[in-house]
Amino acid sequence: MTADRFGMLFVCHANLCRSPLAERLARRAFDDAFGTAAAEVVTASAGTRAYDGSPMHRGSAQVLAECGVDAEGFVSRTVNAAILRGADLVLTATRDQRSACLTLEPSAVRRIFTLRQFARFAAAVPPITDGTVPGRLRRLVGEVNASRHLAPGVPGDADDLPDPVNQPIDAFRVCAEDVWGSLRTIVGVIGAA
Repeated sequence: MTADRFGMLFVCHANLCRSPLAERLARRAFDDAFGTAAAEVVTASAGTRAYDGSPMHRGSAQVLAECGVDAEGFVSRTVNAAILRGADLVLTATRDQRSACLTLEPSAVRRIFTLRQFARFAAAVPPITDGTVPGRLRRLVGEVNASRHLAPGVPGDADDLPDPVNQPIDAFRVCAEDVWGSLRTIVGVIGAA
């Protein structure tokens, strides 16, 4: 991404459930918090084992509709090294997907986290409220990397976002709430002054 843009990539297994939810909910979170300045933040998603061109899972689409978020026009894609190089921040659903992304693009180690992990680290960063939205996000990534060793440890699976696939619709709602909570933490750190 260029200096005036910030690319956020969300990655899950098939790019059908969790990462599409995160992509669209992130778009909503940034639009709600920053209005037109949010256009400088590009949200996208991909999957480590995706079938390119598939529609979003109907459970994710239903939950997005319940949240008033548009699910139209989504198509899945498989993550690759070029996609990872083009993102300023990569947030995966699980530690396994983080590892898969690092295998594809080892040089991105300081830009790839699980979503829950990044939100946990971001919560410990002092507010960053000056500058452009992309600038704030870049500073947040830097601050997270500088202070991550200070964060208390958690059980490994605490950083994993459970997969709602093959579950009742309530599992998709819980997933969306979990994603929204992490996004609210991240946006809160860089919120308006």
